[in-house]
Amino acid sequence: MTTLYVSHPAALDHAVPVGHPERPARIKAVEQALEAERFSTLLRHLAPRAELSVAELAHPASYVEAIAAAVPQEGLVQIDSDTLMSPGSLEATLRALGGATYAVDAVMRGENPNAFVAMRPPGHHAEKDRAMGFCLFNHAAVAVRHARKAHGATRVALVDWDVHHGNGSQDIFWDDANVLYASTHQMPLYPGTGSRSERGNHDTIVNVPLKAFDDGAVFREAFEAGIVSRLEAFAPDLIVISAGFDAHHRDPLANLQLDESDFGWATRKLMELADRHAGGRIVSVLEGGYDLEGLSRSVAAHVDALMGR
Repeated sequence: MTTLYVSHPAALDHAVPVGHPERPARIKAVEQALEAERFSTLLRHLAPRAELSVAELAHPASYVEAIAAAVPQEGLVQIDSDTLMSPGSLEATLRALGGATYAVDAVMRGENPNAFVAMRPPGHHAEKDRAMGFCLFNHAAVAVRHARKAHGATRVALVDWDVHHGNGSQDIFWDDANVLYASTHQMPLYPGTGSRSERGNHDTIVNVPLKAFDDGAVFREAFEAGIVSRLEAFAPDLIVISAGFDAHHRDPLANLQLDESDFGWATRKLMELADRHAGGRIVSVLEGGYDLEGLSRSVAAHVDALMGR
């Protein structure tokens, strides 16, 4: 068995204005990184198109229907100050949902040990009933709920190392005792949430904020002490990763000083934990990462680790 890689050209059709950081070139950078010979053994699969109702695993039907109704026939429509939709946006986000749930199916059935889903737009800022931060639907949250509903997963961990706090994922799982949401992120920074005191109604929200210009050594210490230790106690039967790579030192939207080796290290830490508790099962979903070179290097390190290197 080998690592599953899921993507789809529809990710390129979510159009944004010139100069917008969450641009189609991000997916091209990921694809270019994974063209290297050492990735030739990846099992590659096109993301299927999810039914619109799949989004209701994490969002109310009224919100899902409103997003679908907002798709423009041409041009762009503003959803919030930095979140837009184009004619191709709904298809892109439905393929992202379909890719995430397909990856969960493959991993939970034992067809692949782990998976990486590279689609856009990202999702972890999408709250139950609010699009924001480039995000329309929360793909990682849907993956978690799909694992529980379709495969009987009893405890799922959602680990988020995007440089921005996943306020949407926190909102969705705030009252869910069966899901551990754990995040490292720069603070203060958009969206302004993610303090240590935000712990959820069942103490299953774990926020480990970092300061601007913290480097990989600080990140590794915080990740191991603040997140790995909580995951060990939680003993998940699946780990889903919100894999944002905008904590890389090259990224223009934040100030953490990680490099690609830090993402490889964090991936291996989670793999060790998944081996102990979850039969090795990991599904990783792309979130942020806005410097193309930093994104490319980081994805390569992440997938190298998933493949056992």
